[in-house]
Amino acid sequence: MFILIFAGISILVFIGIYSLLKPQKRLPVFNPKDVNPQLVDSSIQHVGYYHKIADFKFINQNGKTITQEDYKNKIYIADFFFTTCPTICPIMTNNMVWLQEKIKDIPNILLLSHSVTPDIDSVSVLKKYALEKGVLDAKWNLVTGNKKDIFYMARKSYLAVETAKTEDLYDMVHTENFVLIDKKGRIRGFYDGTNLDKPTEKGTKNVTQLLEDVLWLSSVEN
Repeated sequence: MFILIFAGISILVFIGIYSLLKPQKRLPVFNPKDVNPQLVDSSIQHVGYYHKIADFKFINQNGKTITQEDYKNKIYIADFFFTTCPTICPIMTNNMVWLQEKIKDIPNILLLSHSVTPDIDSVSVLKKYALEKGVLDAKWNLVTGNKKDIFYMARKSYLAVETAKTEDLYDMVHTENFVLIDKKGRIRGFYDGTNLDKPTEKGTKNVTQLLEDVLWLSSVEN
């Protein structure tokens, strides 16, 4: 009997020590100071604390006004695209479709894609694109709006897009970044939206790793 009790206690102690020593998963909180300055508006590059996604108002593929209230207490993945892009956008959209399938039954995770050519991507154009790609309206908003507003969200909130080297102050270079946002509106990760599951360079993550992170975040933020 003593041996059995001793063995049981030993197992519990071992499990306890293993749990303490096992690395716990963590996701950093990103602020402007933590990000490549080329992706951040110069007015906030010095900010090292308390950065959150600013209030916004855009129009989605159904002509509905979408604001931060639609994403309140939600985890979401944001990106920037345009429907006529012949290069990285089709790959990014396919990877968003893959993510949508994985998270479609999890109510606290959503997707948000901003058009960087809102003058071209009208509501009807976005609707056609959404139907072609199988976008689920309850999970994924494709939004258009004022180009200046989209630009400032990209540079001042999501910290994800470079400016183009043109005379247009509000011109943008397209980005492959998928940005993970938590329920508090904080940035928790940047991911290569063109890479589903291939090994990435140090410091970057692929879309499969994004899925792992968003599911983990969903489990700890419930």
